[in-house]
Amino acid sequence: MPKKVWLLIIGMLINVMGNSFLWPLNTIYMHDYLGKSLSVAGLVLMANSGAGVIGNLLGGVLFDRIGGFKSILSGIIISIFALVGLVFWHGWPHYVWFLTLLGFGGGIIFPSMFAMVGTLWPEGGRKAFNSIYLAQNVGVAIGPALAGLVASISIDYIFSANLFFYVFFFVLAFLGYRNLEIAPDRHTSVIKERKKIQQKAPFYALLIISGGYLIMWLAYSQWVTTISAHALSIGITLTQYSLLWTVNGLLIVLGQPLIKPIIRRLEHRIKAQMLLGLIIFIASFIVLSFAGTFKVFIVAMVILTFGEMFVWPAVPTIANQLSPKGRDGFYQGIVNSFATIGRMLGPFFGGVLADQYGVQVMLFVITAFLIIPICTSLFYDRPLKKVGIQSENEG
Repeated sequence: MPKKVWLLIIGMLINVMGNSFLWPLNTIYMHDYLGKSLSVAGLVLMANSGAGVIGNLLGGVLFDRIGGFKSILSGIIISIFALVGLVFWHGWPHYVWFLTLLGFGGGIIFPSMFAMVGTLWPEGGRKAFNSIYLAQNVGVAIGPALAGLVASISIDYIFSANLFFYVFFFVLAFLGYRNLEIAPDRHTSVIKERKKIQQKAPFYALLIISGGYLIMWLAYSQWVTTISAHALSIGITLTQYSLLWTVNGLLIVLGQPLIKPIIRRLEHRIKAQMLLGLIIFIASFIVLSFAGTFKVFIVAMVILTFGEMFVWPAVPTIANQLSPKGRDGFYQGIVNSFATIGRMLGPFFGGVLADQYGVQVMLFVITAFLIIPICTSLFYDRPLKKVGIQSENEG
């Protein structure tokens, strides 16, 4: 792996460690500390994710126009401004304003990071995106565990901790990303050349796979919203809930040797990887619907983790393979936007179902919805076949 890719991996690790201090606790904080219903908490998280969608699209365009260094720094500066606000004003309604701004800043960062790793290491393929994915999950393993300890002292301290990590990320990006060069044959800006994409089939294929990605994130987001509140309501402690995410992150890192033979066997069959991951996803939600103790929550999380290990790196890999030269950032921005829309709709959708019909019904509906990404994974490459383009992801 190139040394320049390691700088991106370390940056993503720091970014997610800071970010994961806050996102697993958002619903709990609004519900238990600010006294808001799950539906209201869902609306606030919807605003956060909606701003993230705009940030994702802007981040992708900024990457194609001004490069990864400036676009990533822009996102970090906006995020730091929002977190300074949260440190001093985290009551109602200030929490809503700054959380929304934080979603916008973070939204700019992620597509730029994914696009940069794809252009810096084009021959890496799935390995390039899997490295960023692993960095995210090491951050998820460490962040929530620390957050649980910090919150047990005072939940107010999580905002300062988040700010600390973003400042650290800013220093790393400012000193380390300035000299990262993008291969010129991978980053000839279509925007500057004023050319339109001649083949629309790859873009249609991207929209189809992204639609399924949206549903996957809608389901996954329940773990940090409705399911977190439900877990606490049945006697699971905040420290135990945070431990679930530590298990998630550690298993993703330590479980790589376990899935490596399967990944190698399906190396050129990303569609098959997606379908296998989705089946495991569905199994995890079925187990979760029977969860009444912490042990069952652990089992459900372990199953979910193996599912996401197949799915999450596959989608940005497909986007990278579909994107024309100079549109890497834009295509990653589209993928991240759909994921963010899923995170935006998920808390409100799940919160309303849980408030009106109970968690069991909510989980049943969410599980049924996961049939949709199975269909999109099966048929996303149809537009390519219609115009005679050979998909790199067949299988």
